[in-house]
Amino acid sequence: MDISKKIAEIKQEPGFKEHVGMVLVHNGIVRGTSRDGSKTVLSVYVKPDRLKMQAICKEMEQRPGIFRIFAHANEGELFPGDDLLYLFVAGDIRENVKATFAELLDRIKSESVMKQEITK
Repeated sequence: MDISKKIAEIKQEPGFKEHVGMVLVHNGIVRGTSRDGSKTVLSVYVKPDRLKMQAICKEMEQRPGIFRIFAHANEGELFPGDDLLYLFVAGDIRENVKATFAELLDRIKSESVMKQEITK
């Protein structure tokens, strides 16, 4: 996925210039160590529920000030340094975009992306 291309696409949508003053992007990457730092991560198996991801995005796009939300998770066995999750929230002002982005990140990770770390 090329996030720059995705941003360029969204900028071409009708209404973008009139309704967007902020874009937040998340590029989640496979870490080389476990969350607590105690183990080396060899790989991560990722299984996204794409329909659930899409439903979460559509639901959260209905919030005040939000213009567009996009989420994409790579699937399969990924290795440290690989891109894992992309999130994109475009909206009017900082307060609306930040709050939505924070909840989107938490919900996508907890409700629609299954990860299993392989460690040594």
